[in-house]
Parts: sequence; C-alpha cells; structure tokens
Amino acid sequence: MLVYMIRHGQTDWNAEGRLQGQKDIPLNDTGRRQASENGRALRNILGGTAGTFDYVASPLGRTRDTMERLRAAMGLDPLAYRTDDRLIEVCFGDWEGYTISELKKTARDKVKERSRSKWDFIPPGEDAESYEILSWRVGSWFNNVDRPTVCVSHGGIFRAIFKFSGMPVDQAAHAPIHQDRILRIDDQGAAWL
Repeated sequence: MLVYMIRHGQTDWNAEGRLQGQKDIPLNDTGRRQASENGRALRNILGGTAGTFDYVASPLGRTRDTMERLRAAMGLDPLAYRTDDRLIEVCFGDWEGYTISELKKTARDKVKERSRSKWDFIPPGEDAESYEILSWRVGSWFNNVDRPTVCVSHGGIFRAIFKFSGMPVDQAAHAPIHQDRILRIDDQGAAWL
C-alpha cells in the first residue's frame, strides 16, 4: 500500500470558510499555485517512478484542475488520469454555500448538534451525508487500491482516510486538512510531507 493524497487547491469558498461539499467551485489563484507547487514537490519525491503510479481524482472541477496542474508540474501528460465518483466530497445538503457563523443565525440547535458529534452528524437536506456515511464509499475505493497511487480529492475524503489509518473518529472529524502539503499513506500509517 502506497498512496499519496493531495487535497484540491484553495477556492474562494475555502478562503471564506464556506461549506463547499459537492458544489463545483473553481480554484482561485492561491489554489492554482498550491496545485503546481504540490506537483513540483511530488516530482521530487517520486523521481523516475512517477509514471508507474495510478493517478485518480474526484470528478469535481476543482480536483480535476488540481490534478492537471499537478501532473503538468511533474512533467506528465496533464490529462492522463482517471476519475472515481467514490472520491467526490461529502454532501452537506442544504448547508452547502454557508459558513458556520451564518448557520448559527438560522439553525443554532443543529450547529450545536454538529459540534457535539461532527463525525456522525447529517446536515438537513436531500442526499446529505455524515462523515461516517462518506467513509463507507471512500472505504470501497481505498480497499481496492492495488498499486502505488496518487489521489487528488477533498477534505472529507482525507477524514475518512484518517479513520482507516487508525485515527479516532473524533480526531479525524476535526484534524486540519492541508491544501499545500501531501499526505503519504503506507503500511505504517499516514503522515504529512
């Protein structure tokens, strides 16, 4: 097992602290720079083995853009990767597009409920997911990784991966997910590079 995980670069909604979920928000200038910088870092890490890895991304635009910039910075064909629907971000339902501060004004009780049990909380709205529900589909992908892989995905996907790497879910729900660093996962666990 060897997987390098990269979170998509920053979007304006990330910068504003908005729950993005499955809304297809594009990278901003900072996010585009982060994607290229992560690509240069990964090129140095992988060296001549870069072409032997499987490259997979969430199908959302911000992850595809990140993957294409990352691969270009690595000197690889930007479009030679695949997508997997199981890697799409957690659905925040009716809360997508809002900040927690905004939600406190209209849904204070629900926000308190989320703060008590972030891992298991399901926001209101059709198709909304908890991180636990998300982990079921991410687990389906993760358990089928059969070769060294580079994956570009979302913060929620990282939270599920943390769970599979042995982190308690309360910690996984609150752990920082960097957009300017790479997470290496192998048989010894997960570590930020």
